[in-house]
Amino acid sequence: MAKEGYSSITVPDEFSERIDRFNSNQGNLFPSKQKALQRAWVDFENKYSRDGEKTVEIDGKIIGPGHPIYVIAEVGINHNGDIDICKKLIDMAVDSGCDAVKFQKRTVDIIYTKEELAKSRDSPFGNTNGDLKRGLEFGDKEYRQIDNYCKEKNITWFASPWDIPSVDFLEKFDVSCYKIASASLTDKGLLERIKATNKPIILSTGMSDAEQVRKAVDILGEDNLVLLSCVSAYPTLNLADQNLKVIETLKKSYSCPVGYSGHEPDTFPTLMAMALGANVIERHITLGRTMYGSDQASSLEKKGLEVICNRAKEIPRILGDGKKTVTDSEVPISAKLRRVDTI
Repeated sequence: MAKEGYSSITVPDEFSERIDRFNSNQGNLFPSKQKALQRAWVDFENKYSRDGEKTVEIDGKIIGPGHPIYVIAEVGINHNGDIDICKKLIDMAVDSGCDAVKFQKRTVDIIYTKEELAKSRDSPFGNTNGDLKRGLEFGDKEYRQIDNYCKEKNITWFASPWDIPSVDFLEKFDVSCYKIASASLTDKGLLERIKATNKPIILSTGMSDAEQVRKAVDILGEDNLVLLSCVSAYPTLNLADQNLKVIETLKKSYSCPVGYSGHEPDTFPTLMAMALGANVIERHITLGRTMYGSDQASSLEKKGLEVICNRAKEIPRILGDGKKTVTDSEVPISAKLRRVDTI
């Protein structure tokens, strides 16, 4: 007898075994047959009803199938603690045609232990790791300038909060969405706090396996969520590590939009990700890859960013809707070349 709120169904043994085999081959994406069947039905609805395709709206722009690729310029800590460099990076994103710029917000004494902060490390800010981390961290004064400057430049900004007080800090600015960094994917408390804001969420999946991603999605839900395929190597130099087919896996496994966050020093994998149907592209940006900073080498300079933004406009049109028809440009060619039409 089915428990309250559930109905029992009977399936052939062969079908039940197929579910088990498939789930095992996919790294046990689903914790039970019930979850697998629920996911299959969502995919069925998405395939046969456009109303079933989930989209996410960020600051008036729609993200999802059939909509333009959303390009995020990750400023991160490449501003090197300098608000003037930060503004130049924002200008670079605007001039290149990005949809948003993103930052990182940390409460240094929460994220790092006293021992870690005390470690010796030479930097422009001092001789300890703590000097560096505090020197790179923007506070209220700088974020108010960022908020005003982005409004002036008419570009959306948001950030990846690495701890709960950082979420509270960003809420003061009523950011349009939140990005969850790959390093934070397993932080249940942080995920729950960000979920409670009721803002759209973009989740990077670097340094995580399929089961960890599933657990994070179970907490966040698939509504108002974007998943990003990501490899957390800075820079990502091993081509095999890219494993861009993860984009297709995420699309099959979840009903929300899927994108790509890249850390390679060039544009080729990013362009391939677009061709595989990425709805969002996120790339770190820099004024120069030889500048001081741990993320500069995995970032794009202006020329590379412009390539990404330009192709982001073209690739969805090239991919089309997948329906096989005779195009208008083919009609006169058909009339000229097709001798027999008897089928």
